[in-house]
Amino acid sequence: MNFNRPLILASSSPRRQYLMKEAGFNFTIEKPEVEEDFPATLPADQVAKYLALKKAEFFRPRIHDEVIVTADTVVIINSMILNKPADRIEAISMLSMLSGKTHLVMTGVCILSKEKEESFDDTTEVTFKKLTQAEIEFYVDHYKPYDKAGAYGAQDWIGMVAIEKIVGSYFNVMGLPIHKVHAHLTDF
Repeated sequence: MNFNRPLILASSSPRRQYLMKEAGFNFTIEKPEVEEDFPATLPADQVAKYLALKKAEFFRPRIHDEVIVTADTVVIINSMILNKPADRIEAISMLSMLSGKTHLVMTGVCILSKEKEESFDDTTEVTFKKLTQAEIEFYVDHYKPYDKAGAYGAQDWIGMVAIEKIVGSYFNVMGLPIHKVHAHLTDF
């Protein structure tokens, strides 16, 4: 991909880095130093975009010629946000909530330069089969899902055995709606 400005992916997520690389972008990585908190009154379907914008604001004062890409992914079930689990108990609890149910995965993205700002989000509906306690514990103990919203990665073992149906972008569930990012960067 011929992108003629310095591109910064503001994410430490190996999955986002992989998707950007596979889409043909050359970029550097810088992690924004921001708390991933949000107002308690913010509707669940606005949280991902809010956090992506918050991460972009970290870079605004020092942008010169660069284009910054920030993103945040949340899992929503019954209007409740499932962020990254803090520990084993929370990971098991989250996966138990998702077991046998359909949930939403939303990723918010912000593309920022000195001249322009574009933000958007993408939503994917994911249905899990009913998981056994042993399956949940096996996944948590062997795949360490602590850096993943909702305590799972679609590309991991649990995605292979638990996801029965996806409506929307699989790559969005991985953490970046790369089809939309590509389109926006191409037009940027």
